[in-house]
Amino acid sequence: MPQFTNVEIVKKRYPNLSTVLMVEDILKKNRDLPMKLSDLKKKLPKQVMHQTLKIMLEYLFRSGKVIYGPKGVQWIYSEPDHLKKMMKNTLEI
Repeated sequence: MPQFTNVEIVKKRYPNLSTVLMVEDILKKNRDLPMKLSDLKKKLPKQVMHQTLKIMLEYLFRSGKVIYGPKGVQWIYSEPDHLKKMMKNTLEI
């Protein structure tokens, strides 16, 4: 039986944080209607591989930030009011 390293078994391209934040930002700005993946890719400032985008959307779905279906993906997350109030009078460093 052949031995495989982790790199050989997992051939997925995982996104970095800046890419996830970039996708989140586009979805937040276009939260009114579901967005098809092709439209989302066009709005992104840099190219993202389809497989990587799907991994990001799965993460955002599991974290309760988006829903997706036949019409596309849509941002649904709303920051809780108590967090907004807490951050209102803070100083960003």
